[in-house]
Amino acid sequence: MLDTLKAILAENDIEINENQIKRIDAFYELLMEKNRVMDLTNITEPREVALRHMADSLFLLKCADFGGKKVADIGTGAGFPGMPLLMYDENLEITMVDSTGKRIDFINDTMGKIGNCGKAQAITARAEDLGVDKKHREKYDLVTSRAVAPMNILAELTLPLLKVGGKFLAMKSANEEGEKELNDALFAIKTLGGKVVRSIDYQLAADCPKRRIVIIEKVKNTADQYPRKYAKIKSKPLGSK
Repeated sequence: MLDTLKAILAENDIEINENQIKRIDAFYELLMEKNRVMDLTNITEPREVALRHMADSLFLLKCADFGGKKVADIGTGAGFPGMPLLMYDENLEITMVDSTGKRIDFINDTMGKIGNCGKAQAITARAEDLGVDKKHREKYDLVTSRAVAPMNILAELTLPLLKVGGKFLAMKSANEEGEKELNDALFAIKTLGGKVVRSIDYQLAADCPKRRIVIIEKVKNTADQYPRKYAKIKSKPLGSK
């Protein structure tokens, strides 16, 4: 796993030192150990984990400066992209959020075992609830999310958490479906105070699917009526007919 990860990061000009490698390896070992008794990931072959989980998460470092930023990772699951980013930067102030308590328990237990994760936390919550909570609403510099929901739904779950001037990094597939998904979400993004800045396409290996990171900047405050309850968000996304 580590040799593949080092090679992919080098190819993408992402520097990594031995301490960072050791921390990522520790997370990998704990992930695989827990996955034997709990369904955390279907990707278990070492090379695939390196490519599709670790390197894919760390590619975000090419898209934004995470140093000194307050970050929220929405729908983190087993900790992606949040945990690889935290293993890379132990000072990262990141809040990893998932609605499944067992996954959050795994992340908190893992952080405790690895150590030096002082500014990080993992909480069991729904993003739309955090979006109306004064402790979280418009408090984050960066928000990340991977494989959580279509963009027109995801925008309403994430943009209320961003400060004006902050950025949402949405990890998506780079294909025609992804293009349509973004186009369908443009009204929602604008309504919620966001603006699409750019999209960055990448492919970590010839046998990996092409990926895309859509960068959305928060250009104005989100109106007080958003986010709505999830049932409403899902049944009638902003801009849908």
